[in-house]
Amino acid sequence: MLMLGAAGVVYGDIGTSPIYALRETLRAATNGASVASKAEIIGSLSIIVWALTIIVTLKYALIVLRAGNQGEGGTLSLAILARKVAGRAQYIVTALGVIGAALFFGDAFITPAISVLSAVEGFVLTDPDIAGYVIPITAGILITLFAVQRFGTSKVSAVFGPVMLVWFGCLTISGLSHILDDPSVFRALDPLEAIAFALDHSTVALAVAGAAFLSVTGAEALYVDLGHFGRTPIIHTWFVLVFPALVINYLGQGAFLLSNAGFVDQPLFEMMPGWGRIPIILLATAATVIASQAVISGAFSMARQAAQLHLLPRLTIIHTSETQSGQIYLPQINWLLLLGVLSLVLGFGSSDAIAAAYGISISGQMLVTTLLLALVMRGVWRWPLALVVVVAILFAAIDAMFLTANMMKFFEGGWVSVFMSSALLTIMVVWTRGSKRLFDKTRKHEIPLTTLITSLRKNMPHQVPGTAIFMTGDQDSAPTSLMHSLKHYKVLHEQNLIMTIKTLPVPFVEDEDRLTITAVDDSFTKLTVSYGYMEDPNIPGALKELRKKGIKFDIMSTSFFLSRRMLVPASSGLLKSLMTRSFIRLTRFAADPTSFFRLPTGRVVEIGTQVVL
Repeated sequence: MLMLGAAGVVYGDIGTSPIYALRETLRAATNGASVASKAEIIGSLSIIVWALTIIVTLKYALIVLRAGNQGEGGTLSLAILARKVAGRAQYIVTALGVIGAALFFGDAFITPAISVLSAVEGFVLTDPDIAGYVIPITAGILITLFAVQRFGTSKVSAVFGPVMLVWFGCLTISGLSHILDDPSVFRALDPLEAIAFALDHSTVALAVAGAAFLSVTGAEALYVDLGHFGRTPIIHTWFVLVFPALVINYLGQGAFLLSNAGFVDQPLFEMMPGWGRIPIILLATAATVIASQAVISGAFSMARQAAQLHLLPRLTIIHTSETQSGQIYLPQINWLLLLGVLSLVLGFGSSDAIAAAYGISISGQMLVTTLLLALVMRGVWRWPLALVVVVAILFAAIDAMFLTANMMKFFEGGWVSVFMSSALLTIMVVWTRGSKRLFDKTRKHEIPLTTLITSLRKNMPHQVPGTAIFMTGDQDSAPTSLMHSLKHYKVLHEQNLIMTIKTLPVPFVEDEDRLTITAVDDSFTKLTVSYGYMEDPNIPGALKELRKKGIKFDIMSTSFFLSRRMLVPASSGLLKSLMTRSFIRLTRFAADPTSFFRLPTGRVVEIGTQVVL
């Protein structure tokens, strides 16, 4: 069952690449001509087959999937794992993790656009008059896909695996039915054919490599979804089902082209019998929707991780399943993705044009993964230095080659991927730097908690029954909300908890490690609530453990005090002022702390204060 689920979620993206990968590779090899020679077909096929073998099979399936952080994968998880052994290079490792996350979001915009659009374009083969309706149909499918995200994917996911199983079965059968059309296509299995093609066609070799890279986009999903299915089911699904189906289908497409004078249009759909074209196009459309769903879900998970690690503002997180914590819906991310995807579809107008924008972000992310993996291989797994150097150089050279090849398409559309990734990276940098400035600014005006307690002992204000919880990011300083409460109300609760919420560099925190309690005196207690970066804070749920630790606690007689800061930009230089104003705007998009931390709305007191940044 896990293998079936992996087929539907993990391999949705890479599984739909036969729709366009060989087509675009041959167009690059022929400089856009509609007819490809035998050498160009076999050479292009060889590059695709060995890209699948080295990048997906050797790098990701056999090596990268071993780098689980308590079973979780993804660029941020890998960066956290590498930081443990990075020493003085921790900041560099963190920066690489942030860059990798930004590049993932850049890919998340492009995958739904090119996948769905390329499938819908297949209908033109059945009726050329449909050409004028391709864009509206694609836009309608995408709008529907993003609109239903708020209902959750649990029910839809139940059919993902079976649909993709049928899809891979069709790829295999269609490939086998044509693979003997020209047996010389088996020469593509020889890696020397790829090398010979690159040497004989040096003027287009990089362009061909950039197009062939379309066949391995989605490889990162093997690692991103590690926590959902586990290493073993993902690997078994690849070797038993996906890898054979892809190779057989690509070889079948190549043999079909060789037997039809090398005419390149839509080989995957054209090689189908007439009666089977509409069904396979419908199945391809369903498969591309599934591929898009996998990327969207991955973007939700990555955004949650980034927010928990304080790389992004707090985001509204809606759980769409009562049993699966990973099934979440983030409305801000959802509508941002839809806006970007529709802009790409309307702006480029065809899958051929969007293909130029595809590849830069994901090849850059693969290079980041290789650099971080080198640290893990040496520092965590204790591999011999010589082996680490050889493996890292091999993978880094291949990743760098594909990145260079994709960068050649920068002015043809690749700039879109760079722009989107850079925009997300800029948001992360502005948020992290702005948050640090805000923390440092507010801390200057706060007094040590011990100093306040000493002062209160000398002149104790009137005490009222109940518990007050003051939420703060710095337990050593008196919370601003506590100071203003004393100033305006001139009362103190019998029991006061100074609460700090921390995100630890682990995916999940065990219940027994959730709370850390430090008694200060009879009236004040420091309380630290810890979560992993894959968890959503649930303060009332965590506080249930207080009774077991000897603290009397009744949430219905407890008041939660929060500080709401009104940020005002100070007069400063142009660049600093621009970053400050951008940070202030980002704070307005942050989720309300009451709902984010699941606090009871009737028990929350917010006290405002103005801060000049």
